[in-house]
Amino acid sequence: YLLWLRTVLANTMDRTYDRNLPVSSLIMSRFVDNISSREEIDQAEYYLYKFRHSPNCWYLRDWTIHGWIRQCLKHGARDKALHTLKNKIQYGIFPDDFTFNLLMDSFIKDADFKSACSVVEEVMLQEAFDLPSTQILSLYALGSYLATRPQLAVSEERALGASLLICGQKQDNTIGLSAQLLGNAFLGKVENLKGIHAVFKGMPLFWGRGYLGRALAIMERVAAASSDVKLSKDTLGYVNDLLHDLPLTSESDSSGEESGGEEDKKENTVDEDDQAEAAKLPEYVKKFKELSSQLESQGKVESTSFQDLVTALAQQNLAAAETPDLEQYESRVQAWEAEKRQLIQREKEMREKKPFRSHEKANNVV
Repeated sequence: YLLWLRTVLANTMDRTYDRNLPVSSLIMSRFVDNISSREEIDQAEYYLYKFRHSPNCWYLRDWTIHGWIRQCLKHGARDKALHTLKNKIQYGIFPDDFTFNLLMDSFIKDADFKSACSVVEEVMLQEAFDLPSTQILSLYALGSYLATRPQLAVSEERALGASLLICGQKQDNTIGLSAQLLGNAFLGKVENLKGIHAVFKGMPLFWGRGYLGRALAIMERVAAASSDVKLSKDTLGYVNDLLHDLPLTSESDSSGEESGGEEDKKENTVDEDDQAEAAKLPEYVKKFKELSSQLESQGKVESTSFQDLVTALAQQNLAAAETPDLEQYESRVQAWEAEKRQLIQREKEMREKKPFRSHEKANNVV
């Protein structure tokens, strides 16, 4: 029956698109809901792309996006879920917090921290770190991936830096400040190598120069704080390595990445102000050493690694943070079902009202 239903739905969409008419969000929803195998994931991906590039593109329902991610997880197609998420403009996949968490948690459970961080990057781009559970999962993914000391291209350092910085700003504690420190340092390295435009292009980031200076400002803030907040020792070590790597990799395009088109070359041009900022590196290195010594003497260097800190955070707080998420999700599902019933009723009324052109009319209204 499911195979027959999917064939009918696919034929309906093909005929509708052939007539240059919009497919309804209900048909797209039914198609995704009735996926029954890994092979059908590819077919659904095709129709998601077609729907996104149709007049009804704005009406891809939240429950369809959620259902798509769940179907990918169910049928062993996390790669497709991640592909459509990273190419969200082409597929219209903009998940809610709960759906982000599902996908991220799936990668984390299989210790695929690189893919989990790719999900965190998308959360960062949507500025969707509102839920405590999302913050905890994201920090755990970032900390676990960085603990492997991966070899990173400049673009990857930029993405990780922005994710650490924006997520870390949600936590005013040792973990949050350590994340902000490392995030600013990563972005400062990109700024030093490529200029400020390469940092904030397409990112929800401040466009002012001086990210390495902001990293040092985090250290000054901790040194001046009266609370017991600290910075993790391995995070400080990571920043130290980044600073000392810069003189060796300061030549243009040292990351080995290929240059883009003329527009990318123009926007990545290092101007005089960028060069003036890069010239501050010796000053930054000197100040970093001074602040590191000060923090050490004040007992504000946390010996526990950043990975262990975020692991403890997840073990202690994640379950409690997920409880209200589940309650909110259940309420959201009820709202989705109510909205779906209204659309089905509207579809039925249109078919009854225009029996000879019911197919086209029903597709136009939803």
